[in-house]
Amino acid sequence: MNPTSTSLGLKVELHTDFETALNRVTAALKAEGFGVLTEIDVKATLKQKLDVDFRPYKILGACNPPLAHRALSAAPDVGLLLPCNVTVAQGEEGIIEVALIDPLSMMGVISNPALDPIATEARERLERVVASLKE
Repeated sequence: MNPTSTSLGLKVELHTDFETALNRVTAALKAEGFGVLTEIDVKATLKQKLDVDFRPYKILGACNPPLAHRALSAAPDVGLLLPCNVTVAQGEEGIIEVALIDPLSMMGVISNPALDPIATEARERLERVVASLKE
């Protein structure tokens, strides 16, 4: 369950089944003030639209309303980058791969210093989500 950083975000592997991982991720997000506004079932969508089989994979659109309000007030165009995406995907047998977007890298596409402290706080909260998933 070691977290790693990528250019897009943070990753952690959970040694459990898919539904348990999904519930744990949702609960960890909630503990840091993030609600899940959207849930895209990639496996079901690809089956329905393309008739292909794909591993269990969900994209969660997570939002922390106070942070979103601050960001949108500072730069209305930031709405194009919201909500924060979190993926929960079946890896090898018994391993679920969880990835969380790095708000600092997302905000890097907008040149607005007022967003920096908001993105930093969002990243700190998401880092705590990852830390709680490791426990």
